[in-house]
Amino acid sequence: MKFRKNKDEEPTAPGQVAIKKRSKVPGVMITQFVEEIPEGKSHPDFTRKPIALTIQEGKFAFFKAIITGDPTPTVTWARNNGDTSDPERYIASYDPIADEHQLQMPNVEVDQADTYKCMASNEFGRALVTVTLNVIEVGFKKSKAMQEARLEQREKAVADLKKTLRTRVETQKEERKDGEVDEKFWELLLSADKKDYERICSEYGVTDFRWMLRKLNEKKREIEEEQAKFIEHLSNLKHIEIKTPGCAEFEFEMDLKDPNAKIFLFKDGVMVPFNTETDEKHSLRQVGRKFIFSVHGLNPEDAGLYQVDIEGVNVFSTDFKIPMVDFLVKIQEVKAIEREDAVFECVLSAPLPKISWMGKNTQLVHGEKYDISVSEDMLIHRLVVKDCMQVDKGIYAAVAGMKSCNAWLIVDPDPDPNNRGRKPARKTTTAGGGGADLLKIAAVQQEKLQKEREERMEQTKKFEAELDAAIEEEPPAEEVPPKGPTGPTEVPAGSPKVPVVPTEVSAGHPKGPSGPPKVPVGPTKGPTGPTEVPAGSAEDPADSAEVPGGPSEDPQVQTATSKPKDKQKPKPKPKPDCGDIVNESEPVPKVNKKKAPEFLPEERVSSPPEEESPSEEPKKRVRTGPLIPDTKIDPGVHFTNGLSDVHAIIGQSAEMKCKLSRDCDGVWYKDGKEITSTDDLKILKDGVVHKLMITNCQEDDSGKYRFEADGRKTEAIMIVEDPPRLNQDDLAKFSEPVIIKVGQNATFKLEFVGREPIKVQWYNEGEELTEDNHIRIEKSASHSRLVLVRCQRKDSGEIKLKLKNEFGIIEAFSKLIVLDKPTNPMGPIEVIEASSSCVEFKWRSPKDNGGSPITNYNLERNQIGRNTWVKLGNIPAEPHYKDTDVDHGRKYCYRIRAITAVGISDVFETDDIQAGTKAYPGPPSTPKVVSAFKDRIALTWVPPTNTGGTNIVGYNLEKRKRGSNLWTQVNLPDEPIKGKQFEVKDVVEGMEYEFRVSAINFSGTGEPSSPSEFVVARDPKKPPGKVIDLKVTDSSYTSLTLGWTKPKEEQGVQDEAKGYFVELRPAENTEWSRCNSNVLITTSYTILGLKSMAMYWVRVVATNEGGDGQPQDLDNYIIAMPPPVRPKFTDRKMKSFIVVRAENSARININFEASPMPTIIWLKDGMPVSKRVTVSNTDGSTQLLIASAERSDTGIYSVIVKNIVGQETFSVEIRVTDDPKPPGPLQVEENVPGTLTVSWDASPDEKRDNHLHYMVMKRDSVKRTWHTVADRLFNNNFTAVNIMPGREYNFRVYAKNDIGLSEPSVSQTWGVVRKREKFILNRTPSKTCNFESAPIFTVPLKTHTTPEKYECYMSCAVKGDPAPRVTWYRNNISLNANDNYYITNTCGVCSMLILTVGPKDNGEYKVVAENHLGQAECITQLTILE
Repeated sequence: MKFRKNKDEEPTAPGQVAIKKRSKVPGVMITQFVEEIPEGKSHPDFTRKPIALTIQEGKFAFFKAIITGDPTPTVTWARNNGDTSDPERYIASYDPIADEHQLQMPNVEVDQADTYKCMASNEFGRALVTVTLNVIEVGFKKSKAMQEARLEQREKAVADLKKTLRTRVETQKEERKDGEVDEKFWELLLSADKKDYERICSEYGVTDFRWMLRKLNEKKREIEEEQAKFIEHLSNLKHIEIKTPGCAEFEFEMDLKDPNAKIFLFKDGVMVPFNTETDEKHSLRQVGRKFIFSVHGLNPEDAGLYQVDIEGVNVFSTDFKIPMVDFLVKIQEVKAIEREDAVFECVLSAPLPKISWMGKNTQLVHGEKYDISVSEDMLIHRLVVKDCMQVDKGIYAAVAGMKSCNAWLIVDPDPDPNNRGRKPARKTTTAGGGGADLLKIAAVQQEKLQKEREERMEQTKKFEAELDAAIEEEPPAEEVPPKGPTGPTEVPAGSPKVPVVPTEVSAGHPKGPSGPPKVPVGPTKGPTGPTEVPAGSAEDPADSAEVPGGPSEDPQVQTATSKPKDKQKPKPKPKPDCGDIVNESEPVPKVNKKKAPEFLPEERVSSPPEEESPSEEPKKRVRTGPLIPDTKIDPGVHFTNGLSDVHAIIGQSAEMKCKLSRDCDGVWYKDGKEITSTDDLKILKDGVVHKLMITNCQEDDSGKYRFEADGRKTEAIMIVEDPPRLNQDDLAKFSEPVIIKVGQNATFKLEFVGREPIKVQWYNEGEELTEDNHIRIEKSASHSRLVLVRCQRKDSGEIKLKLKNEFGIIEAFSKLIVLDKPTNPMGPIEVIEASSSCVEFKWRSPKDNGGSPITNYNLERNQIGRNTWVKLGNIPAEPHYKDTDVDHGRKYCYRIRAITAVGISDVFETDDIQAGTKAYPGPPSTPKVVSAFKDRIALTWVPPTNTGGTNIVGYNLEKRKRGSNLWTQVNLPDEPIKGKQFEVKDVVEGMEYEFRVSAINFSGTGEPSSPSEFVVARDPKKPPGKVIDLKVTDSSYTSLTLGWTKPKEEQGVQDEAKGYFVELRPAENTEWSRCNSNVLITTSYTILGLKSMAMYWVRVVATNEGGDGQPQDLDNYIIAMPPPVRPKFTDRKMKSFIVVRAENSARININFEASPMPTIIWLKDGMPVSKRVTVSNTDGSTQLLIASAERSDTGIYSVIVKNIVGQETFSVEIRVTDDPKPPGPLQVEENVPGTLTVSWDASPDEKRDNHLHYMVMKRDSVKRTWHTVADRLFNNNFTAVNIMPGREYNFRVYAKNDIGLSEPSVSQTWGVVRKREKFILNRTPSKTCNFESAPIFTVPLKTHTTPEKYECYMSCAVKGDPAPRVTWYRNNISLNANDNYYITNTCGVCSMLILTVGPKDNGEYKVVAENHLGQAECITQLTILE
């Protein structure tokens, strides 16, 4: 909004001018009143103008401005439409510390939205700026008036309900009209899915769906228009649900036009606070465009309607309902084997259609990996983890409402040794699950719930029976004569009023001319006096008649009790229990047979006291029993089981069935048309069960089917699918293997039927086949054919045909066998015997037999040294041959071929085999001690790898005592040991022995093995005991050092420990792992590679020859962290005061040591630091950074470092300031002779800087040098003493702060110059002198060290006559013509100024002065600090 210019609105004073000027701050309008402003004065201006503000109604709004000007300007605030004079709504203030002018508006209201202007003026001019305030009206106002109004409505509704229950008047529920529906109803519909519309309408009693949809579309258009102001995109609305135990979440994706727009969260219309911290009750996380709201620590009070608003516009609403349910049986730990399915099951206390399953803190969904199901009674819930692998082990949880339970899934490796090192096959078995026990518990719970329902029904029936009995036991009412000419029957005065139940006239009783006859019930007058009818003994409404008035013309009209009829007992309509006080004198409401019955208390039908006087006042009585119906209504036929959707396959049978509450006929409909039985469609009825059978389903059988009976109906959809199908005969023929030879073609063909399009895929050993030169695939609507051209042996395998369409998938399998000759036999050969009489050896069968079994082997032999091969012929298929036709000492070589029905393999040629030459076996392995006792030692060994070409016939075992060189054979020389183990009994108790073994073949005894370890002949040792004093000696974030004491030795109980094992278990695992593979000898160990701050359990196991002892655990778990250390600061010299120039960065580095990692808090003047301050924390240090400091950042900054051990605090004062501005003009006065008083105006920075002071310097006409006479003056005057008469004095005053000095303010010269007589000197004429000289530097250059980006000033003095020419050089390059250097030469003073130095300015600088008499040089060095 713009303000119109009006010359009359802000006129200038007479003699003033109006000069428009531009401010440095955009948007500020300045008007100058004078043509020239005196020095030191200035017109008003804004250094910081107010910022436009958009705020929610009821919040605290304010504008801030910083204004300069000398003299201090007057600041006023105004608004465009209205005034700001109300002190409760507008507060104008000035903060002298921050030099800020503020306009505050507490509890801002909608009508305060306007354009405001701030005007500052003084005698030299005026500055004006405008700013806009926007106020967002809150959609959910919680004012006191509204709360009182709602409270009054609730109280009125309760009173109306009580009144309704007392009078028992049946009122039909009126349909809601437009505008009368609860606003919560529309908020839920706006964010709900269409499938939930019916449920929400039923909850709020809305029955007019057309009106609802029309109204909903209108509201959607309205809300979308409002949302478009703040939101660009809104999608993926996910309603609130319990994600993890104790936490519920709802989320949506949203793009905001203004990222700084305010987001509000409401619960049941009440705004609730939230933040980004996940440990708070309500929190918000934003991940990209996704907003996730969480409610933590759930309790029943958290249920309700949650709404999210953006700047007062509703975006999303979701209703949170917490089911009250508990676990009867919780999920149990499951141990499964790899590739096996694991089952978790639980039983609930109440039916629940769905619960949440969690795995490793992630919600699980039904799919290929997880199967989530629920039983029909919705009590048993099951999770199946399919194909378990090691990555699946962990903790799984079930969450139902506010309750949860969890259990471990442990996956063990496959125990089958054949599967080690490779992926095991998929198993069909399952692990876990409750089985029959859970079914039994669920059945018991279902019976319990059913029993509770039946008890409630039985209680209702009991009340009905009592009511019927009470009515039947009542004495019959006397006939009441019709109204005579004298008037109606009188009722005695004072007698209690008796309720009258009007009913319809029975069939066969004609109505009188005045309408249906009326039978009064109660005290009446007969011929013998009044007859009293007890209160409450009303007749059966079915048999009473209502007589509105006038004489009755039908003499046959009788009361119900004079001629009772059979009474029907319709099923009662339940009514809420009420304990209100009921007045017996109130009339009983009328009951119509066609309307639903009302319930009456027991007191209404009970007999009154026999001695009750007719004149007694009506009494009030409190109902103690439940409500009892006075009539019963038959609910009619209803469905106990309705129709369900059916998916049928074309050509097969399908069935739809439903079940009624009682036997009744019905009608079937298809797509709204009645259907009857045909050949393919049969309608069956079996008592209360109705079935529809379709024997040969076709596509036109799809549709919506409906069954109606007695006004009730149930519907379901039948979908006839046409998946790919195969003829069983064709499939059996296709499954037969196709056997061909190498190079031939293989053909596979199969016909199929199904709805098109059908995707056809062929596979060979699981790899999909595509057409190329060797593969041809033919496809049509009814068949497919695969042709494999010129097949090779490698093409053999499983052939699969996969057919897929929109309805399903079917697969057919066959097998291709390509026959070829076998591969050659394989080596190495195994020589069984190579003696002088025979050569016996074995080989390995071919790797591939070519598809046919091996029938024979063909052998040829060659004697080494000859060129001929002798054919030995064919032998049986066993890969073994014994050649007896050999010569002693000769070497032979054999060729072997495998023979099958298809062909002969390539040749395999053996190594040379020598007949009859001695070849001794190699040494066996080192003997291993199996057990040792005092009278025997058991050993075992492994045969040698080199058998010498013949079989091993036995072994020789030798022993040797420790310290002896003599080996003694254990077995007899003629009795070699046949096996590979032996028990030595020839030992002496307590002696140490070592053993070695030699192998024997047909050639003789081979080399002995290496000796075994020494073993003592004694009984086995006892395992050691537990280690003593296990403790942690040192720790860090990645390591842990343990120390312990050797366990004690007890004879016969525990022996000495020979070593130790350290075992570790993370807190989340159940298995222990050993940290050291080799036995420890020392009593200390360091565990490496721990996770920082992770929890571990640690134990140490002692071991010896007798085995491992009992482990010794630490008393508690340990955390991977250094030992607790109280925080302390490590810097010796820490600055407690820092001065920072405005707009420069301020940085504070604090180093500390603490364990565990401490919490670091920075405060400014005792309050949390602002968002402008950046805090960076690392291990052992913290840093506070202000990127661009302002004067408002001045203050005391405190850092608090605390952990579980303690805390430490350190404070630093940061003062942000700038070069001070000079003080005002100086005035010098002589008030006392010999003294001068110097006074000046304050510097403009004096108000903003409490450290600013002044320094005074003086110079007289005699000394002509400036010297300081006063410093650290905090006032604006100074008295100088010792003023000498006759001298002239000058004064300078500087403003001084923590940064430095300002420009001086200089006084005018003070003093009187004495007039002296003129002195005349007569000089004799002097001779002319020659002053010419070569250049010389009187003041050389100095070495300079300057920080980067600062200015550098170099100067020197040179003299010479004539004046020398001066040239500057850097690194011998002339600088005189370089514009980056400012070079001057005034009266022999040569200077050079570098405005901003950088790394390029490093180096040597030289000045050369020269004239015709010579030259001089001066050199210096410039160093740039980074």
